[in-house]
Amino acid sequence: MQYRTFNKTGEKVSLMGLGTMRLPLNTDGSINEDEAIKMIRHAIDNGVNYVDTAYMYHDGESEVVVGKALKDGYREKVILADKLAVWYTREESGLPDIFETQMKRLDVDCIDMYLLHNVTKPIWKLAGKVNAMSFIEKKKAEGKIKHIGFSFHDDFSLFKEVVDSYDWDFCQIQLNYMDTEWQAGLEGLKYAASKGIPVVIMEPLKGGRLTDVLPERVEKLFDSLDTKRTPADWALRWLANFPEIMTILTGVSNIQQTDENMKTLSEAMPNSMSEKELATIKQIADTYREMIQYDCTTCNYCMPCPERLNIPHAMNIYNEWFLFAQSQKTKDDFKMYFPKGTSGCTKCKVCEEKCPQHLNISEMMEKADALFK
Repeated sequence: MQYRTFNKTGEKVSLMGLGTMRLPLNTDGSINEDEAIKMIRHAIDNGVNYVDTAYMYHDGESEVVVGKALKDGYREKVILADKLAVWYTREESGLPDIFETQMKRLDVDCIDMYLLHNVTKPIWKLAGKVNAMSFIEKKKAEGKIKHIGFSFHDDFSLFKEVVDSYDWDFCQIQLNYMDTEWQAGLEGLKYAASKGIPVVIMEPLKGGRLTDVLPERVEKLFDSLDTKRTPADWALRWLANFPEIMTILTGVSNIQQTDENMKTLSEAMPNSMSEKELATIKQIADTYREMIQYDCTTCNYCMPCPERLNIPHAMNIYNEWFLFAQSQKTKDDFKMYFPKGTSGCTKCKVCEEKCPQHLNISEMMEKADALFK
């Protein structure tokens, strides 16, 4: 495994970080604990030492499973990251309950990396209202956390404001070869680095969008490269090429994905990609941008829907219609998963308030219902 340095402490951090938002599942949608624990420990045994979770991942199950995986001496081998989701309380008095719930679920005495979660304009404002930073600093003084950071899902101007507002130990941004000018983007990566702030990357594969069934145009571009690699390999190598990145969170769902990503991020060195490779990846990104209708990462922040509609799945199928030559299979899938369509959407926009990508979800639901009738 390749390691990069956390400049606040000199600690060596594995370039592959383990994200736990997409753990192995049972048929009922719950986490397959045995498989998840086996996968997490397998990654740690092979050199991964950064494990990331959050209060809302898998409806709280993620923190519980991570806590179980870190028993038997594994806690001492990792840098553990978790996040404060202020929108779950909206009151200062509710912050201790969230934090204590996290500590109980994880069953740990200290969280190494603690982030203000999902910073957007409304959440940044709410964090100020509930004195979130004072609360986090108090927990650091108590020895309950070690380092303070934030995860970000808004535009660069806000990113710059947030970075300049506090002496952060690190930050976390969404970045992949399609999102270079989206949210913080490459400009944010460079700005944080200029301030000496280590950067953690999330959504490196865009929620699997860059690795699932590829449009024919994209396949041809990959085939034009001299070296043959998987789409996931290329996407991770593109990120590893930036020396400013400390670790890349990969939301793996099985041991095979874990092994593939570990292999890539053990080999991919900074500034190692050729000009032809970088130019081809840019062409691929441009091709995807021309085709995708709604840039969803299936993060599930929009869920649950008050009308019990599976929003990410509906959006996934809607995008597939345009990506994969308007396949009848796509229409059949929609009718199977949404036999009553998506007309049940009331346009309450609760989901849109929570969406890190700021997507017009209610518009998509209306379009999907009309398209697949």
